[in-house]
Amino acid sequence: MSTWRNWAGTESATGIEALRPRSTDELAAAVKTAAAQGKKLKAVGSGHSFTGCSVPQQVMIRLDGLASIQHADKESGRVTVGAGTGLRKLNAGLAAFDLAMANLGDIDKQTISGAISTGTHGTGARLGGLATQVVALDLVTADGSVLHCSADENPDVFAAARVSVGALGVISSLTLQCVPAFLLRAQEMPLPLGEVLDGFDEFADGNDHFEFYWFPHTELALTKRNNRVADGVGAAPVGKLRGWLDDELLSNKVFELTNRLGARQPGLVPRINQLAARALSAREYVDASYKVFCSERNVVFRESEYAVPREHVVDVVRRLRAWIDASGSRIPFPIEVRVAAADDLWLSTASGRATAYVAIHQYHRLPHDPYFRAFENIVADYDGRPHWGKLHTLTAADLRRRYPHFDDFLAVRDRLDPRRVFENAYTRQVFGG
Repeated sequence: MSTWRNWAGTESATGIEALRPRSTDELAAAVKTAAAQGKKLKAVGSGHSFTGCSVPQQVMIRLDGLASIQHADKESGRVTVGAGTGLRKLNAGLAAFDLAMANLGDIDKQTISGAISTGTHGTGARLGGLATQVVALDLVTADGSVLHCSADENPDVFAAARVSVGALGVISSLTLQCVPAFLLRAQEMPLPLGEVLDGFDEFADGNDHFEFYWFPHTELALTKRNNRVADGVGAAPVGKLRGWLDDELLSNKVFELTNRLGARQPGLVPRINQLAARALSAREYVDASYKVFCSERNVVFRESEYAVPREHVVDVVRRLRAWIDASGSRIPFPIEVRVAAADDLWLSTASGRATAYVAIHQYHRLPHDPYFRAFENIVADYDGRPHWGKLHTLTAADLRRRYPHFDDFLAVRDRLDPRRVFENAYTRQVFGG
């Protein structure tokens, strides 16, 4: 028997049977056997969700044995990978074929199947989340069948399974539509928050990828603009010393120490944030896209993220700031704001609408409930949709009102898993029994 725990320490399970299939056939046999025995089953990835979406109740399937690039067609850009492939390994593997994913989130610790199943996304007004780059997948269902799904084959399952929170079955492999490898010019600089909010649409529409981080209790935001370079421009990565100073020493080691200090003496947090904001400096570099998108994050925190219609994001940030100022709360972690294009995936947080994401964080040694509740109340006024892998309290009744295809998804679930082999406490919360 095994013990499972997620990265943030918010969820765990003990006394769990662990299976490690090495092929789709082994996976299908394992699922069929467990289901026949009446056991609840969950595939687990890297554990980087804060919610209980992947908490196993009786049997957990680790997909380490399905963690490789199975086929790559450089001409079409179609790449088929095992579901357990980690994003870091995937990015390096794609680079070997001179390919890349068109967009990525800001960490690469997740497995590809876990990332798409929870709606992981990056930023870019003309780009969708990771699941929009999936053109086909194989899904092992509760009876041990393997469904091949695409826009042409089992299209309703395909619409549901790309963001499914693991409630339909276990993905064994998926095919990605990749693009030729490309370089990004990263431009990072602090700007006054008011200037960023006033010019938000220009920033978002004027760059391939735009995001900003605002440190509560300060007037400054760190802006990040990433854009494809012109033909003939070569890589000019961050120097080793500057990279270590910015990304390892300051962003991880020093940030951990300042958060510990803030946890012991919360009254110091505004001063610490002001010092940190003033220490922000501009930098510019050019590197492979995946190296620009992804960064190392080792400080443990709690996170809640909501997707809102893009036209309302500035109001959300301003209201959130007003609540922080009035509440007396001390928030050492920055607030992150990103954007995405509308898509047609049934449970994507950007389904049917151009979207902006507001992500709030709190150091794991500090209370987060009042802050997260206030945030949830604010975004409720704008039909906010929570990230499936980040902390929230919404139930199926709430989510049905926010997703036009919610009942379509439940109908597919009823058909594929009528006995709820793949359910757990979290899926009962968000999808019902």
